[in-house]
Amino acid sequence: MAAVRSVEARYGLLHNIGMAVVSAGMVTAAVVYFVRNPANAPTLSLNDPRFVLFAMLAGALGYYIYLGISRYIDRTPQVVVDRDGVFLGFGRNCRFAWNDIQWVRLRRLALRPQLEIGVAPEAFIAADLRLSMWNLDDSLRPIRGMPTAVLVRDNGLDVAASAMLDAVRTFRPNLVKS
Repeated sequence: MAAVRSVEARYGLLHNIGMAVVSAGMVTAAVVYFVRNPANAPTLSLNDPRFVLFAMLAGALGYYIYLGISRYIDRTPQVVVDRDGVFLGFGRNCRFAWNDIQWVRLRRLALRPQLEIGVAPEAFIAADLRLSMWNLDDSLRPIRGMPTAVLVRDNGLDVAASAMLDAVRTFRPNLVKS
């Protein structure tokens, strides 16, 4: 019998560097536009609402430049499904043993599948995942109505959520719900 291989999902190189390049291109395009058309440029004053708007947008795009580059550089696995359980990275670096996981399933949001993991209440509390509904760029989310479950979005990862579910099915088929 062949050894069962673990599945490791890392930040995808093309997706994340693409996010950084597009964000930098948008900031550059705005600067070039205002340099070429100084009559349309906002005044450098907090009293000018256009300046405040463009400064906030530049800050948001700067954040996505930083995020894209840092995720491009970070080659550590963010999700690992192996014989010991499920490891969730994303700044939390928490491992759930198979005994702590109650169920796993896919949920589709539009066309995009997302992995849902139901965790035993004691293990969920001990993990202290610091989940937030408002953190828009986070790949770990809480699930409404399920206080001890976590949603893993595969946006920007190099392995699809369906492949992670297949790995769970390989190690613990009894945990997979439909």
